[in-house]
Amino acid sequence: MKRSVALRLSAVAGVAGVAGAIAFGLPQHDASAATSPATGFASANGGTTGGANGTTVRATTGTEIHAALCNRAATDTPITIEVQGTINHGNTTKVSGDSCNTAADRIELKGISNVTIVGVGSGAVFDQLGIHIRDSRNIVIQNVTVKNVKKSGSPLSNGGDAIGMESTVRNVWVDHVTLEASGGESEGFDGLFDMKDDVQYVTLSYSILRNSGRGGLVGSSETDTGNSFITYHHNKYENIDSRTPLLRGGVAHIYNNHYVRLNESGINSRAGAKAKVDNNYFEDSKDVLGTFYTDAAGYWQVSGNVLDNVTWSSPGTDNKPAGPNLTSTTTVSVPYSFSLDNGACVPSVVAQTAGAGTGLRVSTGTCSAATSTPTTPPTTAPTAGPTSSPTAGPSQPAGTNLSIGAGTDGSSKASGTSYGNVRDGNLNTFWSPNGATGDISIKWGSATTVSKINIREAAGSAIGAYQVVNGATGAVLKSGTGGGVISFPATSLTKLTFKITSSTGTPKIAEFETYAS
Repeated sequence: MKRSVALRLSAVAGVAGVAGAIAFGLPQHDASAATSPATGFASANGGTTGGANGTTVRATTGTEIHAALCNRAATDTPITIEVQGTINHGNTTKVSGDSCNTAADRIELKGISNVTIVGVGSGAVFDQLGIHIRDSRNIVIQNVTVKNVKKSGSPLSNGGDAIGMESTVRNVWVDHVTLEASGGESEGFDGLFDMKDDVQYVTLSYSILRNSGRGGLVGSSETDTGNSFITYHHNKYENIDSRTPLLRGGVAHIYNNHYVRLNESGINSRAGAKAKVDNNYFEDSKDVLGTFYTDAAGYWQVSGNVLDNVTWSSPGTDNKPAGPNLTSTTTVSVPYSFSLDNGACVPSVVAQTAGAGTGLRVSTGTCSAATSTPTTPPTTAPTAGPTSSPTAGPSQPAGTNLSIGAGTDGSSKASGTSYGNVRDGNLNTFWSPNGATGDISIKWGSATTVSKINIREAAGSAIGAYQVVNGATGAVLKSGTGGGVISFPATSLTKLTFKITSSTGTPKIAEFETYAS
């Protein structure tokens, strides 16, 4: 019996470098937009630079975003719009001008070019308000969250798409964003990342898409096959029913993505589409690749993918799963260079890099992550925000973060926080003890060797003294003060506890990362 995404949400709550020049940015409280060309297919066809070398302005409402577009000298005048705060229906109105064509119920990028929208400061959240790109080119959207955009119910926006593109769109780079819903079509939501009616040269990178019936489509029908040249890399798809993505015609390159809980189907290549599917990690999912719900076949080239608890349906007239033994049915070439992380380490790399608010961290291409550096500083002073962003210690450990996929428990938790927040790869969530002291543990089903941890604190955290304890034996492996990277003799254990014995305020642990070396 089919279960909607909404019914699964309570369960969810409970529980290489890249092609071309790499995106850059400072940590979220001082982020600036990328001026280097994008990665993937967005780096082709002349490249994608958005508003580079243009004016930079700050916006805290949807109306101010529209006004920034309308105040330009022409529709192609470069501009970077730094966005901070919550953008919603209450602060978004239509603005008119010769260099824009806006709307009141969405952020409208229509008939324009050379624009960057980037989240800065304490973050940018588009709440129930979608972003629509139409008849436009050279657009960059970076470091923002778009959530709960509805096509039925109230309020309505953008046909229910978090980000939607249509009608002769070229060269769009969407990078380090978080796109989320709170259910499927029956709850009023549609796609998180949709393209139709002649959209080409698009890259979605280092992003999170979650809790939706539909991840996204390329082509609105079996005859809308002119959409092509799309790259998806280092993204996390979590608790999605289908369309990760749905491809109708065209060419897509899908690499180094982490797929968790694809409930009905995943990459759906159909109507002659060709997908190059490299070094992805599919976990706890069903029918992750194939042609589904149609007899119009699509094709795929596969290599290096990891299948972790993946199930497959039986083939039929309208159902052609690629598994259980993935085999290529075509060959696909791409016009750009790229470096692949090994499929086995994709969950760790994506956990450290994907989504808004992660400091625009990127893969090194060697199963580790790094913070890229800006080539130019912001042209406007940052507005007030947190005094610090989630921080790591003196150097980010290399290798796989063993906490991803492990269990957690602890002594106590403050209201609104969760043990699982310390291993979800999201620096915007955290665990706090119910008081000034407490402990949090990572645990495994079998003995695991650990010699280094990284306690990544959320903004405003105040950890004082700590002990690192073997949770099975009670042996103290290390003691000290503060968070960050902590090393100790390599120890084989099933439970590792970080015990806070004193603090100068409220401890807030965003991530409790564990490493073998």
